[in-house]
Amino acid sequence: MDRSKRIVRTSVIGILANVLLAAFKAVVGLAANSVAIVLDAVNNLSDALSSLITIVGTKLAGKEPDRKHPLGYGRIEYLSAMIISAIVLYAGVTALVESVKKILHPSTPDYSTVALIIVAAAVLVKILLGRYVKGVGEKVDSDSLVASGKDAMFDAVLSASTLAAAIVFITTGISLEAWLGAVIALFIVKAGIEMLRDTISEILGERVSAELARDIRRSIREFPEVRGVYDLFISNYGPDKMVGSVHIEVAEDMTARDLDRLQREIVSKVYQDHNVGMTGISVYSVNTDNTDAGRMRRKIIAMAQQEEYILQIHGFYLEEEEKRMRFDAVLDFDAPDKAALCSAFAEKVKEKYPGYDVSITPDYDLADL
Repeated sequence: MDRSKRIVRTSVIGILANVLLAAFKAVVGLAANSVAIVLDAVNNLSDALSSLITIVGTKLAGKEPDRKHPLGYGRIEYLSAMIISAIVLYAGVTALVESVKKILHPSTPDYSTVALIIVAAAVLVKILLGRYVKGVGEKVDSDSLVASGKDAMFDAVLSASTLAAAIVFITTGISLEAWLGAVIALFIVKAGIEMLRDTISEILGERVSAELARDIRRSIREFPEVRGVYDLFISNYGPDKMVGSVHIEVAEDMTARDLDRLQREIVSKVYQDHNVGMTGISVYSVNTDNTDAGRMRRKIIAMAQQEEYILQIHGFYLEEEEKRMRFDAVLDFDAPDKAALCSAFAEKVKEKYPGYDVSITPDYDLADL
């Protein structure tokens, strides 16, 4: 079964389970005069809505690329996850408001054995449903399913608290459900804010995982012609749609035919091994017949290591006849004045090698070095 079908099937299961739970809890809550159980029923309806949004988002995200969106609609899944996070946040705020109202104007609940059995069963169902939905979401890399699964687990905690409050009331006559509802509502609000924050961060664009960056670099280095791999950049256009670019160092005497073959092979291997489409492979040439270039490169790298905000030097090339050297300097994002930093380091290199023209291109660590 493909990814979208698994997401839709899991969401349908979530809708059916939540609608049934909401119906039972609404009847029980109204009969027992329990605001906690009624709010729990409303929360189940919001979960069903979340699952419906997941289905719609998955279907829209699966649309074929077109002229306006040539890389497809995969990021719609992030938007659906954001909507679900907002629903969770709204449910938490609503529960908090209603719980505070009950604290200020308490009412006496009337629990029955049937009501307690239904609430207990709901706890078990929500735990199983939450684990299942979250597990599927992690397997298929669906933020929407993961968010729905987490929400279901919070619902299980809410229902368990309601059950605990009912037992305390039956045994002691003390009603705690409004206070427990307020505490749980605060946790739900916190979870909604965190889920919303994480989803917005993904929409803005996050750094690719260090593991994926390392694996892609390792795959490219397996080609004997490649002497270095730098400036890896991966852009995410959906959970299963990533494109990237990279710089490779190769010998200066490689022919255009050899470079064309190498680039095509790298693109094929990275896609097969990591499901990442490399849309651009740029080339740094390496001096092959100049031992002075190697010595200069090592000394300049040593100089850069003494600089606070320079993380790496690469792409070094020496033009001996023209007395020119060029290289890229990977700068820390926290560097206060990047242009001034490059200019100052260029002057240090010129002092070390008088008579040379030094060209430094500022670069950034877009994936872990």
